[in-house]
Amino acid sequence: MKYVLVTGGVVSGLGKGVTASSIGLLLQACGLRVTSIKIDPYLNTDAGTMSPFEHGEVFVLDDGGEVDLDLGNYERFLDSTLTRDNNITTGKIYQSVIDKERKGDYLGRTVQVVPHITDAIQEWIERVANVPVDGKEGPPDVCVIELGGTIGDIESMPFIEALGQFSYKVGPGNFCLVHVSLVPVLSVVGEQKTKPTQHSVRGLRSLGLTPNILACRSTKALEDNVKTKLSQFCHVPEENIVTLYDVPNIWHVPLLLRDQKAHEAILKELNLVGKAVEADLAEWTARTKIYDTLQDPVRIAMVGKYTGLTDSYLSVLKALLHASVACHKKLVVEWVAASDLEEITAQEAPDVHKAAWDLLKGADGILVPGGFGDRGVQGKILATKYARENKVPFLGICLGMQLAVVEFARSILGFDDANSTEFEPETSSPCVIFMPEGSTTHMGGTMRLGSRRTHFQVADCKSAKLYGNAKFVDERHRHRYEVNPDMISEIENAGLSFVGKDETGRRMEIVELPTHPYFVGVQFHPEFKSRPGKPSALFLGLIAAASGCLESVLQTGGKVIKASTNGVANGTSTGKVYQNGNMYSNGNGFHH
Repeated sequence: MKYVLVTGGVVSGLGKGVTASSIGLLLQACGLRVTSIKIDPYLNTDAGTMSPFEHGEVFVLDDGGEVDLDLGNYERFLDSTLTRDNNITTGKIYQSVIDKERKGDYLGRTVQVVPHITDAIQEWIERVANVPVDGKEGPPDVCVIELGGTIGDIESMPFIEALGQFSYKVGPGNFCLVHVSLVPVLSVVGEQKTKPTQHSVRGLRSLGLTPNILACRSTKALEDNVKTKLSQFCHVPEENIVTLYDVPNIWHVPLLLRDQKAHEAILKELNLVGKAVEADLAEWTARTKIYDTLQDPVRIAMVGKYTGLTDSYLSVLKALLHASVACHKKLVVEWVAASDLEEITAQEAPDVHKAAWDLLKGADGILVPGGFGDRGVQGKILATKYARENKVPFLGICLGMQLAVVEFARSILGFDDANSTEFEPETSSPCVIFMPEGSTTHMGGTMRLGSRRTHFQVADCKSAKLYGNAKFVDERHRHRYEVNPDMISEIENAGLSFVGKDETGRRMEIVELPTHPYFVGVQFHPEFKSRPGKPSALFLGLIAAASGCLESVLQTGGKVIKASTNGVANGTSTGKVYQNGNMYSNGNGFHH
């Protein structure tokens, strides 16, 4: 097994996750099988209880693991299926060591950070690195490990010590360290400054790790004299210093690395030159070119509560992007803070209220994503009502689907107090209720999580057609509340159709309004399985409906035009299917 470790220096948020994903993709393009591990030095056991404001979105895996959003980048770039063990946290490591100590596994010895914590980290990495994530048999060839945070952080010290020991243990030729660092340009002098990177590498070396490759983040390509200087002071060959300068979108990053022969440097360090083939990124390059040249806009109003931080909805944005590129449309996301649509804002800040409604009314499609808490709920209901009444293409995810049912019960059935018991526990019309198996005392890992099967109830509904006329589909879930099964018949009799249910038939998964051009709500999160070459079926439906080409997509069973080396080829949208027989930045300088 070969290991590539990606660390970060100077500042956080440089794009280590994108760099690690791009390295993985590049090695994959060389014919190697790749897996990924993300190390998060925080004490939380997982990302499940953290606010999106703190750490961006919580990404959900097939096995129900709630993990860092970087694992979403890995899955999208490498088209792999990771597990909760691919995300290591300080909390998980300490918990496993303390559990062993309580069982008496250490036979009375003093349990210490070195060797017990560091050994546990190394054992975890070795165990997980050998698990295939690409659906094939046998262990992968390379494991790309990303160490979160910045070199010098107190909380990551045990991991750095463990990785230093690990690099010595696996030996030269099996371990390659890529250090992502910042080379700032001071506007006053316009000169690229190497001192921050020099200090960062010095810190890394003092901790027992020596970088083999430097990946320097900068606004523009590194000048030759700057590379020479870095090579001298950091003891890294000039050909192993690559620049990750700002690019129009992150799909360019693997191409940037390939053009600077980063893969050749990594293969050389890992003694894999003989095993690898020439990097084939033809399809990726073609898709990136299409993305760069898109002109015709499609406007999607995103009605949520975390609109100030795009990372909170990263997978949703990616899924919209994948679908837009497939439909050859330039995505423009209009951020609408749900609370700005509410009547109270009209009284307190009429200009803000009007601006929010203008954005909503100017959109080609409306998306209400998942979320927790009651802030902005009334605004989301108003946006849903507007979409339903004005035949605007609509997709509601998780809470968005539940609120679509609440809005329908209020407006069509006349249940004025219809609500979710999450927001109004005493409501006389509980459209959405707490699931019986949920925990009311513990927050972490107690939701209905991971991949679950949805069975289509109506063969010719839009959702089934988008999924390639499937009988059932597996998608990922993350929720505590569900549509009240006791109210289903009443709601369906009024015209709203529950076209997808779980295997028991009592849990509602997909809702559609048959009389509407595209009004779909789903209890699951389809965005987590969307891929650049295989857009999520329901996001594809939303973008196609917003672009006026839904009928042609439905007629071809959810097939879309996809980038390929010879012009065009058919690609099918995602979700594990079983058949019968706006340019925005993510804060790390790379643009999406």
